Amino acid sequence: MQLNNNVTEFILRGLTQDPFRKKIVFVTFLLFYLGTLLGNLLIITTIKTSRALGSPMYFFLFHLSLSDTCFSTSIAPRTIVDALLKKTTISFSECIIQVFSLHFFGCLEIFILILMAVDRYVVICNPCTT
Repeated sequence: MQLNNNVTEFILRGLTQDPFRKKIVFVTFLLFYLGTLLGNLLIITTIKTSRALGSPMYFFLFHLSLSDTCFSTSIAPRTIVDALLKKTTISFSECIIQVFSLHFFGCLEIFILILMAVDRYVVICNPCTT
């Protein structure tokens, strides 16, 4: 008979074990997360509501902001909540989902930035003569 030694959850140690510093970490991460979320949502609504921003660069900027919002939302809320909890564990499936979303949205941002660079290259090297 074989032993079943599968890992089902991980214990997260966090940045610090001091309760006062945990509150500082909570406030810092919360402020940065809310700032990132507010800035990206402001960019998204500005591009969607303005009729003057119809060039391809703003199309890419819209999707970059959307991707950054998803990237931040997939990781930061868990970190913020864990800064205040005593028992910080994460199940194996939650960990895999976070790692997948981190890589997916991170790579998506890189591809959007590459497309933005190619767009600028084409515009600079082949300007329209209309």
